Amino acid sequence: MSPELDYIVLYIDLEKYTMKISGRTFVVSGGASGLGRACVLDICKKGGYAAILDMNEELGGALVKELGAEARFFRCDVSDTESIAAAVKGLTAWTHEMGKPLGGIIPAAGVGRPGLILDKNLNPMSLDSMDFVLNINLRGTLDVVRQVLPLLASAPPCGPDSERGIVIMVASAAAFEGQMGQVTYAASKGAVASMTLPMARDLSRFGIRVVTIAPSMFDSAMTAVMSDKVKTGLKKAMEFPVRAGMPEEFSSLVVQAIENVMLNGVVIRLDGATRMPSKL
Repeated sequence: MSPELDYIVLYIDLEKYTMKISGRTFVVSGGASGLGRACVLDICKKGGYAAILDMNEELGGALVKELGAEARFFRCDVSDTESIAAAVKGLTAWTHEMGKPLGGIIPAAGVGRPGLILDKNLNPMSLDSMDFVLNINLRGTLDVVRQVLPLLASAPPCGPDSERGIVIMVASAAAFEGQMGQVTYAASKGAVASMTLPMARDLSRFGIRVVTIAPSMFDSAMTAVMSDKVKTGLKKAMEFPVRAGMPEEFSSLVVQAIENVMLNGVVIRLDGATRMPSKL
């Protein structure tokens, strides 16, 4: 067999083992804006369907209007278990109505609230501030995943590996080198990173993979409120490219994680070789 034919056979085999986005539904929390919105757009471009879980009804409604029947908005507060349950009930009915089985869960809702664990006046950080971040970034991530998993695990298996789908969580570079004022944020994202492998092990019997992406500074609602001084300081820690990441660069990696079945139980840094200093 010629080298050209060898290449063609290999290409066809790899296509067979690629997880297909087309015709499957993906749940994206925080999907009305930022990184989550970019994921929704890319999923729909690939022929998939997106269940958008978010609190912003205006942005969510506008996105559904843009995408049409391939997307559906469900108002959801990820820090509220009952709110998640109502959204899951709605998206379950929608997937059955459309005949598009679940293919993945992308809990992308997240917040940041900087604060020193102990300020200069010896006042410790308030529990309310800590709970706000942890309830959305950590508890909200776990709660969305656990409530949607029964629907994903009951989806029909696909391909030669009998795969049912994937969970793609969002950590942060702060999980590895959080800065001053990021104790709670780093704790929430570090926990997401550390639960990736055990979650993959738990779900392997169902043919479900787990991947976490840890981005550095990306253009989003969270970074939009940063001062120019902070943004300038962050750029000094960047190697290449010297700029904030674009949401489309994040969603491109999400698509790769969905399609490449060998990606499992791993945390992928998406940071352009940025390593954060102690302080700016």
